[in-house]
Amino acid sequence: MMSNIIRTKNLIHDYPKCDEDGNVIGSYRALDDVNIEIEQGSFVAVLGHNGSGKSTFAKHLNAILYPTEGCVWVNGYDTSAEEDVWNVRQSAGMVFQNPDNQIIGTVVEEDVAFGPENMGVKTKEIWDRVNYALNAVRMNAYREHSPNKLSGGQKQRVAIAGVVAMRPKCIILDEPTAMLDPVGRKEVISTIKHLNKTEGITVILITHYMDEVIDADRVYVMNNAKVEMQGTPREIFSNVEKLKEIGLDVPQVTELAYELRKRGISMRDGILTIDEFVEEYGRLVK
Repeated sequence: MMSNIIRTKNLIHDYPKCDEDGNVIGSYRALDDVNIEIEQGSFVAVLGHNGSGKSTFAKHLNAILYPTEGCVWVNGYDTSAEEDVWNVRQSAGMVFQNPDNQIIGTVVEEDVAFGPENMGVKTKEIWDRVNYALNAVRMNAYREHSPNKLSGGQKQRVAIAGVVAMRPKCIILDEPTAMLDPVGRKEVISTIKHLNKTEGITVILITHYMDEVIDADRVYVMNNAKVEMQGTPREIFSNVEKLKEIGLDVPQVTELAYELRKRGISMRDGILTIDEFVEEYGRLVK
């Protein structure tokens, strides 16, 4: 039985509201009574439109933000406990939207080595970690390249390698493909899946691209600071109308099956891939 790497209990986060002079005049609730459990080794996706609370949630998992009320535990450590913050950040690495904000080295391998070096890791082990991380994200061939010469997808894979080199048990990716073209998005999502399935790293993907989550073990949908829905991708995307009500799309092939069903064709719920659609269509034709 798997243990939980992440657990939140009645998590609340309020941002202060200030007037033009910087005086606090109230607060804005970004997370409201959020209870989430994430198993070690799983691939979990968190969906939501802008302002739903998903990025605020992500920042709690690396102790960038602290709960206003409630608790967050990462690998058994309380993120609110000052003495546990170092352990929390070693357990859970963060990857953000813009890789340029995380890449600081002039050569790829030096950038990947930066994190372990600052952790005080011995030189030989640093380079063992760099080799491991670059192979894990399939960027070893570019190790001596300048990050400035890489594509957006390649840069993001280097940013992920920099986190992997610090050997976290969990990686949180906050909309890592938001600034990428379709090719870059495909590269990064393939890398994420590889790290999860092959390397056993827990992955938490924060995104608003529905097609990126169809292979997730579990999906949480956030709306108005709360967890609105949770379940497997198939369970979530079987509720097309509810997702549309809260301002979210569904994968294109799921949308097509939904529209056909509305027109009286008995397509089953929860179709996620083109292969599933073709199989279902073939069944109907027969």
